Amino acid sequence: MKCLYILVIPFLFLSGFTFDEMPSISKRNDVGISQNSIQSYNSAISEVKKSVVNISTQKKVSNNIANHPMFNDPIFRQFFGDLYNNMPQDRIERSLGSGVIVSKDGYIVTNNHVIEDADKILVSLPNNSKKEYEAKLIGKDPRSDLAVIKINQNNLPYAKLGDSNDLMVGDIVFAIGNPFGVGESVTMGIISALNKTEMGINDYENFIQTDASINPGNSGGALVDSRGALIGINTAILSRTGGNHGIGFAIPSDMVKKITTTLIEKGTIERGYLGVGIQDVTENLSNLYNGKNGAVLVNVDKDGAAAKAGLKVWDLIVAINNKPISSASELKNTIGSFSPNEIINITYMRNKKEYTTKVKLGKSESDTIAQTQTKQNNGSAKNSNYGLSVENITNQTRQMYRLPNNLNGVIVSSVEENSKADNVGFEKGDIISQIEDVVINNIKDFNTAMTKYKNKPKRILVYQQTGAKTLVLD
Repeated sequence: MKCLYILVIPFLFLSGFTFDEMPSISKRNDVGISQNSIQSYNSAISEVKKSVVNISTQKKVSNNIANHPMFNDPIFRQFFGDLYNNMPQDRIERSLGSGVIVSKDGYIVTNNHVIEDADKILVSLPNNSKKEYEAKLIGKDPRSDLAVIKINQNNLPYAKLGDSNDLMVGDIVFAIGNPFGVGESVTMGIISALNKTEMGINDYENFIQTDASINPGNSGGALVDSRGALIGINTAILSRTGGNHGIGFAIPSDMVKKITTTLIEKGTIERGYLGVGIQDVTENLSNLYNGKNGAVLVNVDKDGAAAKAGLKVWDLIVAINNKPISSASELKNTIGSFSPNEIINITYMRNKKEYTTKVKLGKSESDTIAQTQTKQNNGSAKNSNYGLSVENITNQTRQMYRLPNNLNGVIVSSVEENSKADNVGFEKGDIISQIEDVVINNIKDFNTAMTKYKNKPKRILVYQQTGAKTLVLD
């Protein structure tokens, strides 16, 4: 089903919002067998079901043709009156979704894509779909796909929050929502995976994956554990047909808690900004960092927070405030959890040694080994050992490859099939901008760097169409 969208409406926010939370999990019970009883979760989910609401939105869609100034011309109306009268007029688009009440005074968490751009948001409570309450938008965060709305009601049933850090793959879960607009429904499954990132759904991702059926209309609904604790907000499915294939994703409750509380208290989310480009540690980079994982810096904004703290390209960030960082996506999520101007401790590796520095975050707003092997002529160089040919960047090549004027280096003109360069991932059109500590502006710099690091593994900073990355030639 198509979802609608909305802009933030100014509202007076209450301070000091807190969630009512479940106790930590202390044990898990095995399923027993009995001849005169069955396993049922009715009592476990009966209360939390009352907190899951149906959300319908309305959006006025203008007919741009009918609104053209030409149609206001009296002469046009005189000669084409019938055509004008039969022109399609503005219409109202409607959409359905779900939400979860998280406080007795009517705060409701849902997905941003459920309510985005809506002119009116209507909420109906479980078991009373005929009565609708108009909701106000308290705040939204498109980058995590979360939003908070509020209805003017008191003593409402609300969901208690579980700690998503306690979850394990195989735990039983229930998805509660309003799929396809049929009304409140409950589906059951297990947690299929945790900490799913790089799905291309949101900017900030750390999803719970489940095989509990999630369908259009479930968006914004509850994912709960077998106690009835809210552990996630259902947000997306992976499907080739639009139907459920057993691969659904929910935003974990720890992210929901932080973002929801901030939206209620401040109305907006401001994230810390490090000012770096990052990548994961690839197999050919692993030895250069003693086999450690983390986030490799492939770009450092010259005026950004990282640069001011002394961080450089190819530093490997391994921890933030002593919490290990295992990947680029984990660094992105971790930095995004801090506010602008917060001071954090970053542990990083440089030249196989570990260092720590303090960083005050900003505010977020995105080859030649030897002369006998190298031939240089007319602004080009070829390395037969690596199978890599490069050229100086000219105005013609900038236009051909649509390169920005501030991107300098040499451009890869060809890569021999099955060569070392091909095997590590070089492609025609790549821009080589740095080799180890040598900044590359032209072929001379390229040859100097390749000679300097002759017979050594070389980290090479490359800009491809998919972004910056580090490739290693050995």
